[in-house]
Amino acid sequence: MTGVPGGTGVGWRSGVAAVLDDVDGLAFHEVVAESLRPDAVPASLLRRPVVVHGVRLSPGSPEGVDPGRVAHLAACAAATDAALVSEHIAFTRAGGIEAGHLLPLPRTREALDVLVANVTATRAELDVPLALEPIAALFDWPGDEFDEAGFLYRLHDRTGAPLLLDVANVFVNARNRGRDPRADVDALLAGLPSGAVAYCHVAGHAADAAGLLHDTHTDPVPDAVLALLTHTVAQLPVPPPVMLERDGRYPPAAVLRAELDAVAAAAGHAAPCRAGAGAGRGPGRWRRPPPTGRARRERRARAATGRAGGGARRRRGGPGRVRRGAPGRDPGGAAAQAGRARRRGVAAARRRRRGGLAGPVRRPLRRRRPYGPEREGWDLARELAAAGRLGAGARRELAAREAALHYDGRTAPRPRNRLSRWWYRSRPERSGSRSGPSDG
Repeated sequence: MTGVPGGTGVGWRSGVAAVLDDVDGLAFHEVVAESLRPDAVPASLLRRPVVVHGVRLSPGSPEGVDPGRVAHLAACAAATDAALVSEHIAFTRAGGIEAGHLLPLPRTREALDVLVANVTATRAELDVPLALEPIAALFDWPGDEFDEAGFLYRLHDRTGAPLLLDVANVFVNARNRGRDPRADVDALLAGLPSGAVAYCHVAGHAADAAGLLHDTHTDPVPDAVLALLTHTVAQLPVPPPVMLERDGRYPPAAVLRAELDAVAAAAGHAAPCRAGAGAGRGPGRWRRPPPTGRARRERRARAATGRAGGGARRRRGGPGRVRRGAPGRDPGGAAAQAGRARRRGVAAARRRRRGGLAGPVRRPLRRRRPYGPEREGWDLARELAAAGRLGAGARRELAAREAALHYDGRTAPRPRNRLSRWWYRSRPERSGSRSGPSDG
């Protein structure tokens, strides 16, 4: 009904794109629309069928959907020849204010009317079906008129939009409310017609200090979620396509492949990672990262000693000419050493990308003079900490940042802006007189 290929897919992220290229058995990719430029689609993304996944459309906003964001979804779908577009049953914008987070809708008739109108308007601009995903929410609005299963049934009945069923969201919502996840899945699927599920998501979660589960997309998929996926597939006439969401803290390539195979096994699909895939010199092979610091200096010293001490056979014509070099060329010269170091750095960066290691190489922090709102944000945080007006979490974060950055009130690297931005928004008298840090 939706055109999504059957099998196991994965969320396409640039941090693991090289690893995913080496997995031949993947059925499709899902890409976040807000991270994609329609005029510059990566070639590795187009190797497989694509599903475009939006996160900022805000279909539940009473003021309606933003035409620019709808147009971006349509452009991304056209540029990738997408089989489907999906969004969340949530709102991120209200009263002209962007929340920056997926917020749950009240399950009332009024909210349902707004959602149906926005979904209808969005589907009119798309050339492919639009699937809707129930979110993981930490709270429910008071005065709900329907339970989640009844709300989703009425939404599907009025719009015909297929469902993107996130099994991890069902698990997190049920556990946080003290319910049985399997009972929630059974109630949800019992009210929907056959074929209403377009595809499924699975992801990892983590618990906070209070014991609440959070849908992180950065942790491994636990066995309980895989078991719930197996139970969900058993309730459907045909196993749906299943996709692994992993948005950060990427594991080594071998661990990621094993997780993909585990998801496929739980869903009843063939393993996407064939035995021995990437075991040779392909881009998915994991290699030990090159030594740094003292180990690197010792290795260079040993190499230099071997060259000077006769470790390599010499040619005639002088002690500086070794067998690996051309006659008359000094391989230990400054230019040659710089070239070799540059090539080793490029090779090391390529190995990190292909090996699926987490993120880019972190560069050391450098001190500099803070300026403007950045300086005032740090100083304000220190003043509030001294006055005892910071919460425990904020105090721990401030202490960790000061210890890591050696901030003495005069010099500091540029902060991540989150701390400064939070304090400026919490102090209206300051935000009214000066402009706070940007959200970029």
